[in-house]
Amino acid sequence: QVQVGESGGGLVQPGGSLRLSCEVSGFTLDDDGAIGWFRQGPGQEREVVGCISFADIMTYYADSAKGRFTIFKDNTKNTVYLQMTSLKDEDPAVYYCAFGDPPPSAWRHEAEYTFWGQGTQVTVSS
Repeated sequence: QVQVGESGGGLVQPGGSLRLSCEVSGFTLDDDGAIGWFRQGPGQEREVVGCISFADIMTYYADSAKGRFTIFKDNTKNTVYLQMTSLKDEDPAVYYCAFGDPPPSAWRHEAEYTFWGQGTQVTVSS
């Protein structure tokens, strides 16, 4: 049974860093597929943050994440990470990871991801 679950959210000051984890089960991180990270801020629609594909270990980032966020995986721990740095006022949200097998051209599309975690809250405040 495929499952994904996020952890690591919390309160961080502006400019600070936080690492989110997405632990997976029911598949391995060297199978076909990808993990996407998404977020939904208060009163906002859910938006993509980035994606890592397993086979070629390519990573893709939304403009809001480029240069500040890094997605990487540890196959031995069945975990994908979202390392966030230089956190800003616009970053607070519930962050989700999701498993799917999108073609490279469709990594941004929520519909390409079948299994979703419950989300973890990130708050940025001084």
